[in-house]
Amino acid sequence: MTETPAGTPIGGPTPSSNSVPLAATDPDNWHLRESYTFDRNVIAEIRRAANTGIYRIRGWGAKRRLPTLDDLVFLGASMSRYPLEGYREACGTDVVIGESRAKRPVHLKIPVTIAGMSFGSLSAQAKEALGRGASAAGTSTTTGDGGMTTEERQHSSVLVYQYLPSRYGMNPDDLRAADAIEVVVGQGAKPGGGGMLLGQKITERVAEMRTLPTGIDQRSACRHPDWTGPDDLEIKIIELREITDWQVPIYVKVGAARPYYDTALAVKAGADAVVVDGMQGGTAATQDVFIEHVGIPTLAAIPEAVRALHELGVHRREVKLIAAGGFRSGADVAKALALGADAASIGTAALIAIGDNDPAYEDEYRALGTSAGFWEDFQAGTDPAGITTQDSDLSARLDPVLAGRRLANYLQVLTIETQILARANGKSHVLNLEPEDLAALTVEAAAMAKVPLAGTSWVPGTD
Repeated sequence: MTETPAGTPIGGPTPSSNSVPLAATDPDNWHLRESYTFDRNVIAEIRRAANTGIYRIRGWGAKRRLPTLDDLVFLGASMSRYPLEGYREACGTDVVIGESRAKRPVHLKIPVTIAGMSFGSLSAQAKEALGRGASAAGTSTTTGDGGMTTEERQHSSVLVYQYLPSRYGMNPDDLRAADAIEVVVGQGAKPGGGGMLLGQKITERVAEMRTLPTGIDQRSACRHPDWTGPDDLEIKIIELREITDWQVPIYVKVGAARPYYDTALAVKAGADAVVVDGMQGGTAATQDVFIEHVGIPTLAAIPEAVRALHELGVHRREVKLIAAGGFRSGADVAKALALGADAASIGTAALIAIGDNDPAYEDEYRALGTSAGFWEDFQAGTDPAGITTQDSDLSARLDPVLAGRRLANYLQVLTIETQILARANGKSHVLNLEPEDLAALTVEAAAMAKVPLAGTSWVPGTD
C-alpha cells in the first residue's frame, strides 16, 4: 500500500515520485483556502461594521442556503394513476376567496397573486406595471405600506388593500374601493419587525400620502396601535367588514414564525384567507440580521398552516391559504399547492419580471459597486431600472405597458408549468394536487414537508 505524502489533499490526484508540494513552487498560493465560518463576505461585513458602527440595511430576501421547494419532487402518474393529456383534457386553475362571508368574493383565474409592495418603496410606474400584468393574467395585485395610488387602482382589476400597523395612507374611502383587505401582522423577511423607507425615497408625493416630512427616514411600527392580540383582531376584522358593508374578503398576513398557531388564531378571528410568508420573502429595506436570521423557510411553514386549517375543518373550504416567500417557477407553485396552499404569492420574482437587475444597465450597476443579478440596495433609491426608486429620471426609464406585458407573460408561464405538473399527476384541477404526489430528496425536507423520503415510506418525525 502506497502512503499519501504529507500535504497532499485527501482524494486529490496521486502524486508522481517527483511531485513537489504547491507551497514550495508557489508560496503566494498556499494560504488561499477560504474559511467556511469566516468567508470573504463575513470578513467584509465585520470590517464594514467596525468602520461605521452602523448595522446593515438592505433589500431582497435571505441569501444563505435554506431548505426550499427544490428539495421536493413530484412522483408523476404511471400505472397506479393515469396522467391527463395536455392538449385534450382540461386542468382548472381558478381560485375563489371569501365566498362564505363576502358579498363580492375574489375570483382569480390563476393560483398566483402579486404580493404587497408599497408606492414609496416602488415607483409609480412599477406599481402601474404590476397592476397591468396581474390584470392581464386574471389575478390580483396588492397595495403595501403607504396607501393606494390612482395608477394601481386604475390598472388593477383585482386590488387587495393592505392594512398595516403604520396606517400610513389609510382612509375608509380606499378601503371601500378595494376588492379585498389584507390585515398585515407580519412579513416573511422580518417577522416581529416593522418596515423601513429611508429619507431619500420620501418625496413630496410619498410624504403627502403618508403624512410625513420629506427626506426623513420612516420606520413603521412592528405592531398595530389599537389591538394587541387575537381577540382584538376579531374585533378589527368585524370593524373592517362594517366599513366595507361586508362586501369584500378579509385576509390576514403573517410572517412564518409559528404558522400553526398564527393560522389557527387568524381563522378564529374570522379571516377569509391566511397569507403565510416564509423567510425567503423579500423586502424593500430592513436589517440584514432580520433577513437572514428570523423566521422559518416557506417549505416548513406551509404544512404547519395546513395542519391548523385541517384541524379547524376549513381547509380548501371557507378559509384559503396563500403561501409566499421565494416562489420562482411553476414547479414551486405546484409544490406549494400539493402541500395544501390554495395559491402562491410572488414579490421579488415579479420585480425581476418587470426589469429589476436588468443586464441592460450593467455599467450602472457596476458604478454602484455591484452587478446585474446581485444588486440588493433597494433602500437606496438609486435603482438603474427605475423600479425601487423615487428618482423621476430613473423611474421614467420603466415603461409600465411593456413591463406589465412582461409580467403577464411570466405569470402565464407559471400557470402553464403548474398545469403541466398537475396533469402529470392525473389532476383535472391544480388544487387537486396533494402531499402523496410528492417525495423528498433530503431528510430535512421530508421532515418539514411531512412527505416520505424518496424511495421509502419514511416520514421523519412520525412513527
